[in-house]
Amino acid sequence: MNTDTPPPAVVLASGSRFRAAMLEAAGVPVTVDPPAVDEDAVKTAMRAQGAGAAETAEALAAMKAQQAGGRHPGALVIGADQMLECGAAWFDKPADLVQARQTLLALRGRTHDLVTAVCVVRDGLILWHHIARARLNMRAFSDTFLDSYLNRIGAAACDSVGAYQLEGPGAQLFSHIEGDHFTIVGLPLLPLLDFLRGHGVIEE
Repeated sequence: MNTDTPPPAVVLASGSRFRAAMLEAAGVPVTVDPPAVDEDAVKTAMRAQGAGAAETAEALAAMKAQQAGGRHPGALVIGADQMLECGAAWFDKPADLVQARQTLLALRGRTHDLVTAVCVVRDGLILWHHIARARLNMRAFSDTFLDSYLNRIGAAACDSVGAYQLEGPGAQLFSHIEGDHFTIVGLPLLPLLDFLRGHGVIEE
């Protein structure tokens, strides 16, 4: 790449503060521009078509990037989405602590998958996409522990699809985890950084 050419701008089409913080901590200059995608409607339609969690997450990531991309010509626009799959069920972010408790009770003592998709779009064209999966075993914790956990983290339980934050007290919910930490937090960071290096955003 011509070193005299300025690197393209990078836009994160997500309202997730965790994704923005990951990129900024990794040294990626990024503008945040959350799109307005009706995720529930997309998930319902995809499920009716027989799509799986990975296909749905990828479709949502692409939609977010393409929608925000219309406002940022020439920029590399990153869209991302995460799905939690446990058996045949898909879980969304809880709306309140009552739903958070219901989610954790449903996941207690079971294994679930976090499927995270990322897509990069420029001027409407998908340049790159990637899907990563992590598998998490939630231990059979007591009701007393669950109540204590929710009292401790409060509304933060509603910030993640599984009602947990692995970087904090949520680590105590698990007995075993397989997968990349960044994927669990919500963005497959290492392959994305590799893509951005190839486009001159960060140094080779």
